[in-house]
Amino acid sequence: MQEALKIVLVQTSLIWENPKKNRAILSKKLEGLKGDIDVIVLPEMFTTGFTMSPVHIEEEEGKKTVAWMQKKAKETGAAIIGSIVFKEGECYYNRLWFVKPDGSSSSYDKRHTFTLAGEDKKYVAGSKKLLETYKGFKFCPLICYDLRFPVWSRNTEAYDVLLYVANWPKPRIGAWDTLLKARAIENMAYCVGVNRIGTDDSGHEYPGHSAVYDALGKRITFSDKEECIEITVHKNHIKKTRDTLGFLDDRDSFELILQTNF
Repeated sequence: MQEALKIVLVQTSLIWENPKKNRAILSKKLEGLKGDIDVIVLPEMFTTGFTMSPVHIEEEEGKKTVAWMQKKAKETGAAIIGSIVFKEGECYYNRLWFVKPDGSSSSYDKRHTFTLAGEDKKYVAGSKKLLETYKGFKFCPLICYDLRFPVWSRNTEAYDVLLYVANWPKPRIGAWDTLLKARAIENMAYCVGVNRIGTDDSGHEYPGHSAVYDALGKRITFSDKEECIEITVHKNHIKKTRDTLGFLDDRDSFELILQTNF
């Protein structure tokens, strides 16, 4: 178990619906990383951009990207996290993968598909959170629109790092900034948000604003330009904050019942 964990937030522009080129660009970015890095976080749909036309993506691209993540995790010695368009059977998913250097992987399907863009019509929503422990830190990785729904991220599992990957557009970036901070405070955990940057083929502009907030809601890193941002999180900060301020012990108890027709 480590007391500190070095995380790299990859805030990048994306080429529309072109997994091969995006993997090549990201490979170069990852090659430029230096030092002992533990976790690398990529944006939502990092091989395609936020496309509502998954049929434009070749069926095998999802598997190719997972294999690429496994290769890069081994090369860098870091776990790699990010979401992609993934086809399984006849269904498409906005699926986040958590890939470790030993090649093992776990996945999470976006629970709250973005109805405003019709994502619910193209992608099947998930129904189960992913909790992944890596080097002594427990992660709860979620995707973009999930950020707006605090019940789904509620920290009943004593996770240390709440993490969001996103394609969050400029007109609503104020909500992104505010909600990342709120999720950190209410869950008494680090909250990591990685957004893309640039403009997509639908004309949507993304301003970045990738950031990390500590368990008290203090912003400890932020960027609005294309870059890789390194940040170190500390296990002792979580323990000290929760031992001193036992707010999680006073939370209301209730059971979450998922809608079957979500």
